Amino acid sequence: MAGIRALRSIRLGRETTAGSAVAAAKYFRGTGTIEDQREVTFVEEDVGYLSGLGRVYTPRYMAALSMDSTPATFEQLPYILSCGVKQDTAGEVEGSGYKYTFTFPTTATNTIDTVTIEAGDDTQAEEMEYAFVQSFTLEGNAGEALMMSADLVGRQVATSTFTTTATIPTVEEILFSKGTVYIDAVTGTMGTTEKSCTLLGMNLSVNTGLVPVYAAGSNLYFCTHDWTMPEITCELTFRHDATGVAEIAAWKAETPRQISIKFEGTALTTAGTTFDASTLAINMAGLWESFGKIDEQDGLDVVSGTFRARYDSTCSKFAEILVCNLNSTMGI
Repeated sequence: MAGIRALRSIRLGRETTAGSAVAAAKYFRGTGTIEDQREVTFVEEDVGYLSGLGRVYTPRYMAALSMDSTPATFEQLPYILSCGVKQDTAGEVEGSGYKYTFTFPTTATNTIDTVTIEAGDDTQAEEMEYAFVQSFTLEGNAGEALMMSADLVGRQVATSTFTTTATIPTVEEILFSKGTVYIDAVTGTMGTTEKSCTLLGMNLSVNTGLVPVYAAGSNLYFCTHDWTMPEITCELTFRHDATGVAEIAAWKAETPRQISIKFEGTALTTAGTTFDASTLAINMAGLWESFGKIDEQDGLDVVSGTFRARYDSTCSKFAEILVCNLNSTMGI
């Protein structure tokens, strides 16, 4: 019998030692399948055959998993951030919740988590170890859920069996319309000046800068990972109002800005020092890279700009993402 689409699953397990596979104890509540990206090379040779001969070799192994776009949640977004930005697996107490902080690297590299991933269906499970995030996106529009997607790489693909004790986490979706945007000068304080009733959509695109490293050794898979420069861009769509006009002026003047976008969910039973609800906060310093021409959405004029995060010495900030939820540990 063929595998059944509805019986697919993705399960994650945090590795104690990068590359040492572990049981995948937590379901990922989204969709995607593992791809075996091993290279197979056919050798060109002059041996008198029009057809060529079956001489091939495999110089390296690679595995990949693209997590399809799915509603972002306060509970599962940290899985992505801990494997692509910075390790933070035990939350800081925040009232009756817990705060996780993922600060992008500036002058020194970060330690990240790696995970073992099991994915497949009722016919066959596959496994990849030493998985980390190379890129992810967070995008949404007013009246919708904030959506997340991610691309992960791992060492190799092996046939496997699912961890039968894996559990399905309880999650809360992040809703775009419960978001607030703040824009401040770099001489001010991040998250001070609220720009109300203007943000209509966003697309945060992150290339983490993490790359697999292949080197001479006894294996065909990568031996470790390393950092290159992260690239963070955020396209924001505003009503063509005073905020939109002001940010176009800041773009033309090459004026650096601090932008904070905060999404809240269910209120905490006990408010914390920083947050009083389940929260996602995206904080960036940088400059506007471009603005498009005036466009139209539902009969109203809108403008869209692309903000590129860059370290600013005045405010001593680059980019960070904070998540507050009810889990004392990340859960994988």
